[in-house]
Amino acid sequence: MASFKDWFTEDEDDIFMGSPKSKFFDVSREASKDIVEEEMDKIVEKLAVLEMIICAGKDEDFDINQYIKDYTLDNMAEVNAMKKGLYVEFTGDIISRLDS
Repeated sequence: MASFKDWFTEDEDDIFMGSPKSKFFDVSREASKDIVEEEMDKIVEKLAVLEMIICAGKDEDFDINQYIKDYTLDNMAEVNAMKKGLYVEFTGDIISRLDS
C-alpha cells in the first residue's frame, strides 16, 4: 500500500493516480462553475495579499516578477513541493464545497 508521501511525490505522468496538479484540474472541471470561480477568486486574493506583503517598503523600481523568478531558480525543489501542497489544498477546498 502506498504511503501519503509516495502519493505526494508520485510521478507526474502516472496515469492511474495523477499528480496533485492533474487532480486539481480534474476536480475543477467537474465541480460547478460557481464554486470553482469563487475558489479561484480566493486564490487570486491570496496572491494579491502576498504580493502586497512582498512589495511593502520597496522602492518603485522593485520588480516583483524578477524577484519571483530569481527566488524560484534558487529554491526550485522547495517551490515545486509547495506547489504540490497548494494544489492539494485548493482541490480540497473545492471538494469540501461540493456537498454544500
